[in-house]
Amino acid sequence: MTDFYHSVTLDPDKCKGCINCIKRCPTEAIRVRKGKAYIIKELCIDCGECIRICPHHAKQATYDPVTAVLQAPYKLKIALPPPALFAQFNNLEDMDIVASALLRMGFDRVFEVSRAAELVSDATRRIMKYGDIKRPVISSACPAITRLIRVRFPELCDHVLPLHAPVEVAAALAKKEASEQTGIPLEEICTAFISPCAAKVTAAKSPIGAERSQIDYVLALKDVYPLLLEQMSEEQNQPLTNTGRIGISWGSSGGEGSALLLDNYLAADGIENAIRVLEDLEDEKFDRLDFIELNACSGGCVGGVLTVENPYVAKTKLQRLRKYLPVSCNRLTSPIPAFFKWDQKLEYQPVMTLDSDLSVAMQKLNDIEQLAASLPGLDCGSCGSPSCRAFAEDVVRGKAAVGDCIFRMRDEIELLGGDQTDLRDLVPLPFRKEERDNG
Repeated sequence: MTDFYHSVTLDPDKCKGCINCIKRCPTEAIRVRKGKAYIIKELCIDCGECIRICPHHAKQATYDPVTAVLQAPYKLKIALPPPALFAQFNNLEDMDIVASALLRMGFDRVFEVSRAAELVSDATRRIMKYGDIKRPVISSACPAITRLIRVRFPELCDHVLPLHAPVEVAAALAKKEASEQTGIPLEEICTAFISPCAAKVTAAKSPIGAERSQIDYVLALKDVYPLLLEQMSEEQNQPLTNTGRIGISWGSSGGEGSALLLDNYLAADGIENAIRVLEDLEDEKFDRLDFIELNACSGGCVGGVLTVENPYVAKTKLQRLRKYLPVSCNRLTSPIPAFFKWDQKLEYQPVMTLDSDLSVAMQKLNDIEQLAASLPGLDCGSCGSPSCRAFAEDVVRGKAAVGDCIFRMRDEIELLGGDQTDLRDLVPLPFRKEERDNG
């Protein structure tokens, strides 16, 4: 099985044992045991939803500090700003202001990810027209969605677009361009992506479709933002950016799909909505669609957990920024370059198998079904599992005890006899059967 790298971590000292995270995790990858949450690494897709919802800030994303890049022993340091970065600033009408500020921070060059996005859009149009790929084609731009498909929707793996995300293409192009223009060897050039989300940190550290990423460092947008504010000025800004509406539109939901110039596409954002679309696709409800764009974050990349602006406000700012841009500034003038394409096919990664022995696994599955049927089905989360079904599986796996269910515990208390009134008082009021039955 693949060794899963994760950028989402948990600080047990900050965790209070509440169940906010287990109820919002889309893959049921979190449990609360002994008053503390923990993440099941095999199930986590680094969508960052737990970071967003945790009131105690116990969940956090790992990434590189800005000083690590600026002090790195490379001859050339290239910043890779995504479209979402430009959507964080008020009244911004010229992207060169931000690009120039990055140079003042200490970077030697800037290569905006939106440039590569326009090239990826061009490559996608060609694949849609001439390629042999199952319809509807699913975008591979959001790494959380790609990982979700890999562990939960095996039948949809062949639908995923076998192209690297724009940031990966941008890193490769930036290094190649810089080396050709300066003569500096590729190994002495580094790239630093300013990420709006945790999933893209994971994608850089453990990429899908390639052995190694061309991204050397991943910074958090929220860390870079205040540093840029100090360096931004409307005077003496170099003409650094070269992108159009198509590229900058990738920063919000629907931008990638509209760039394909198709009428028959679907765009959905928010991890719960994305899962619903994938389930419907698995049930063959979208047989007439050509393309599906899914983003784990609400609003698209502008809604990432490492951003600073409200995603809907950021989306409005992005629309304003692209108003006077040309449609596109970058097109492929040759066949799709090999480094645009995945080196490895996306394959299903079975996680959380019940047992390597099929007969034993079938028996455990039967035990799970029986136990789940005996539970109240309220999915309250008080047991530390996100649902009654997940709790039943945890019990069969030996990760929980039947008595952890507060309703089962209540029934066992009532069977003890004696002064049931006093024993019933031990059960919290919201979970007493009489009060629930009486409304």
